[in-house]
Amino acid sequence: MSIANQLLSVKNQLPENVTLVAVSKTKSEELIMEAYNAGQRIFGENKVQELEKKYQSLPKDIQWHMIGHMQTNKVKYIASFVTLIHGVDSIKLLHIINKEGLKNNRRIPCLLQVHIAKEETKYGFSKAELNEFLNSEDYRALKWVQICGLMGMATFTNDESLIISEFRMLSAIFKELKNTKFSDEPYFKELSMGMSDDYHLAIDEGSTMVRIGSLIFGERYKL
Repeated sequence: MSIANQLLSVKNQLPENVTLVAVSKTKSEELIMEAYNAGQRIFGENKVQELEKKYQSLPKDIQWHMIGHMQTNKVKYIASFVTLIHGVDSIKLLHIINKEGLKNNRRIPCLLQVHIAKEETKYGFSKAELNEFLNSEDYRALKWVQICGLMGMATFTNDESLIISEFRMLSAIFKELKNTKFSDEPYFKELSMGMSDDYHLAIDEGSTMVRIGSLIFGERYKL
């Protein structure tokens, strides 16, 4: 099946309110252009160097999402153009993004990553850390960061009940923040959770944004 057909197959399974981020990491520009020519405009990368290179050479109406772990010393390379940074997992990183936003005279849209998985290797704030941060002067000082929602990754497991419980927990945190801290902020609306293996479960639990790669482009390979 062609990339265009695979893309259409995925899109046909998504509700209207769910945004598809086509995960193009490690994929060639030719493959990305196949998806682009089939109508896809939102792509996700997890390496800054690769993201910057693709931004320079591919159409400028593409919206680039940084979906990988973001290193503080790499923010400056994408600050001028990135549409959304998904995995913002520390106060230190937020301060760097704020600094680069000021330099580029733009509020940089971000999602706060919440640690919901059983695995220690996953990044993110705990619920307590999130609440503490959002009540702090540190948060109020971030004039060049726009918090648009939350992001999370479920445990890598075949246990669907565990995945559902983790997505449900993240969705509850999102709703609570939307009704309290961000009740007057219409841009706080994105809940990025769900990938190729579990996006149906994520959507059932309230995801507004899914990150899908292999179902569109096939299995990963290294450039």
